[in-house]
Amino acid sequence: MIGLLETQQLGNPFINIGIFAAFVVITMAVVIRVTRGGKKKASDFYTGGAQFDGRQNGFAIAGDYLSAASFLGIVGAVALYGYDGLLYSVGFLVAWLVALLLVAEPLRNTGKYTMADVLSFRMQQRPVRLAAATSTLAVSFFYLLAQMAGAGALVSLLLGISSPLGQNIVIAIVGLLMVGYVLIGGMKGTTWVQMIKAVLLILGAGLMTVWVLAMVGFNLSELLGNAIDKSAADGSTTNLLAPMERYKDPIALISMGMALVLGASGLPHVLMRFYTVPTAKEARRSVTWAIGLIGAFYLFTMVLGYGAAWLVGPAAIGEMPGGANAAAPALAYELGGTILMAVIAGVAFATILAVVAGLTITASASFAHDIYNSVLKDGKADPAKEVKVARWTSVTIGLVAIVGGIAANGQNVAFLVALAFAVAASANLPSILYSLYWKRFSTAGAVWSIFGGLITAVVLIIFSPAVSGAKGSMFPTVDFAWFPVDSPAIVSVPVGFFLGWLGSVVRPDGDRFADQGAEMEVRSMTGAGAEGAIDH
Repeated sequence: MIGLLETQQLGNPFINIGIFAAFVVITMAVVIRVTRGGKKKASDFYTGGAQFDGRQNGFAIAGDYLSAASFLGIVGAVALYGYDGLLYSVGFLVAWLVALLLVAEPLRNTGKYTMADVLSFRMQQRPVRLAAATSTLAVSFFYLLAQMAGAGALVSLLLGISSPLGQNIVIAIVGLLMVGYVLIGGMKGTTWVQMIKAVLLILGAGLMTVWVLAMVGFNLSELLGNAIDKSAADGSTTNLLAPMERYKDPIALISMGMALVLGASGLPHVLMRFYTVPTAKEARRSVTWAIGLIGAFYLFTMVLGYGAAWLVGPAAIGEMPGGANAAAPALAYELGGTILMAVIAGVAFATILAVVAGLTITASASFAHDIYNSVLKDGKADPAKEVKVARWTSVTIGLVAIVGGIAANGQNVAFLVALAFAVAASANLPSILYSLYWKRFSTAGAVWSIFGGLITAVVLIIFSPAVSGAKGSMFPTVDFAWFPVDSPAIVSVPVGFFLGWLGSVVRPDGDRFADQGAEMEVRSMTGAGAEGAIDH
């Protein structure tokens, strides 16, 4: 395949692909080993039997959260835009305080497998579960776009493939591997892959960070100065130390910040991780561990981004296959040559595989548990049949992700994830918070909030500069953008909250589900009865 394509790679492509293959073989062996004899019950496939402690789940959350956007996208954004790129790091990290303080413990106490378990606890099951499942699938799709785009960019460097056809083939291979992890391992296997990946990613990023700082005598000011000088020498007009150089419009800045800070608490694949621990205490502990690990990593991305601007240069980064997404592997090549670059790229690829597997199992669980079992089978589906539906759904999701990833190939993955955060913040977070903390929240409020926030966010994204009319948009040659900013959160999040309130006021149903409401309040705050079934 390489011989037929225009090539431009870092290092030796055979060494690169060999190390990547080793990561795939080792992680697949781990998945097969830890899931041997399991997957017989729905809880084994969806939550790994809730057998992980807080520390293990904290590493898994970090592995799920530190995606291709975190490593490839943010390093590239810092290298090209400086402080403006750090907005992603700050937003992604601060988001966990919202999850820790408002969501993690009560969500674990109230739910069972999916976000819809919480939303439908004291409401009509079918309409709420259908809305929640629709939102879960939409958010997962946007997030998968980012990971697939990152895969195309990364393997462009691994194999020297700059042809769109070659990158599309790579995206298809990633999609097939993703489905394989889910079908073989379920949540237990996926969790172990995420833990291994988190350790490798943080160690790799930490090693590169120390290496870069050692080159300037651990003087951060000198590193920043070197990056500015290199950027100027490359002819860049961006001041890497000037905040809001890229986001001059305060509305765009606020909208992006809202999406990043509020989005994490509405991401279905992150919320599902709270169900893999046995108690609410362990759920809270897992978030504490995740904050520490994620915070350390984002400090590393600042150094790595400015290190890439200094040692690689914005001009060289922009000319590489994958553009900004190639900054981190290119920096690794400058530091340690072929071997270090191959190892870092292999870790980044393992990152992509782990995250897409987590997204796939979340989306398939939502369809099988919330739509097939609860809506179509009225909660009486055979567990084995439900898991079979979840497996077939994961295959379908894999095919859809491949098509979407091909369409999004070449986009900055940090930005694509920010769009997923905007949809999650608009469609999921308002209904989650209302369900947990407002007694008058009704079925109509939940359905209006989810669909209203989801439709508003998606429509505004479609008609924003992120999709058309701008140089870096998905379709730069056409222009149908009438919404002025990339992120829709400044409009769609308030719409989600408003419709949740309006639906509850106009069509209340608190009297019908008073007993379930009282039970949910006690369970979410105390954990009493959280181990029992929630179906009613």
